[in-house]
Amino acid sequence: MGWLKRLFGLEKPQNAQVNPEPQQYTPQQQTASAPSATQSIPPERIGLNGEYDQSGLAKRVALAFDQDSQLDDINTLWVAQTSGTVVLKGKVPSQDILNKMVSVARNVNGADAVDTSQVTIG
Repeated sequence: MGWLKRLFGLEKPQNAQVNPEPQQYTPQQQTASAPSATQSIPPERIGLNGEYDQSGLAKRVALAFDQDSQLDDINTLWVAQTSGTVVLKGKVPSQDILNKMVSVARNVNGADAVDTSQVTIG
């Protein structure tokens, strides 16, 4: 089972990308002074297809892990996000695998840092 399916219950969407171009979005609550204002999506909130997604960074990191054959079968680790920080939680088989995961996560647009304080090795 892939990362997206295990963590978010999602099959990989068609055209999903690790670093898609962000779409413009209109905030749900608009003010009367700016009824048609659009703004760009913060990098950590860009979803798999460039749409706004509260968990966009975590989903795109999960997709990146799915696309790496060394990481696609690790099912004892979870991915979350706190703003622009990717949070890894759980257990990995080796320090080398953890280092690879950190490297992959850092290369996802919007990832400012990777927190591994909740990961055990063994």
